[in-house]
Amino acid sequence: MWKRDEAVKPAGQPAGTPPPAPPPAGAPVSRADEGRSIGSREMVNIGKSVVIKGELNGSEDLTVEGHVEGKIELRDHVLTIGPNGKIKAEVFAKSVVVLGEVIGNVTASEKVDIRDNGSVDGDIISPRVAIAEGAHFRGSVDMQKAAAARPAAQKPAEPSRPAAPAAGSQPQPAQKVGV
Repeated sequence: MWKRDEAVKPAGQPAGTPPPAPPPAGAPVSRADEGRSIGSREMVNIGKSVVIKGELNGSEDLTVEGHVEGKIELRDHVLTIGPNGKIKAEVFAKSVVVLGEVIGNVTASEKVDIRDNGSVDGDIISPRVAIAEGAHFRGSVDMQKAAAARPAAQKPAEPSRPAAPAAGSQPQPAQKVGV
């Protein structure tokens, strides 16, 4: 008689045996699991047929081969836009590697790397920027120091300057301000 539980067992596994246990920590990673982790770093892949519209946040490295529109935040991780990836988004990551196409501003706390055939249309804020021969870039580059790298909207306001004296008035002596 057919039993549903036995029908979903992997081929070659006898009925009544438990599924195989995951490999222990530190064990070599099999070829099938290679896309999920490299050593102790987690990695996620977004395939060619996937379209994401909205906000994408994460706490692991990400490779995008599909389409993303909106905002991507991986502040402590690496974002890789694969050769088939098309991004229309504001990007915030530790490091960004572009092999595909990005339309939008890119902010990285460590490095932005535009490889051969990679394309960025937007401003880059990062302490290190590499643009390969054959890559496309249109925008501006702000190479701030790593500690100072942050979005332009969070820059402190410039100190205000005193207004110029009105025409015909006497200049006022400078006043000392307690420090």
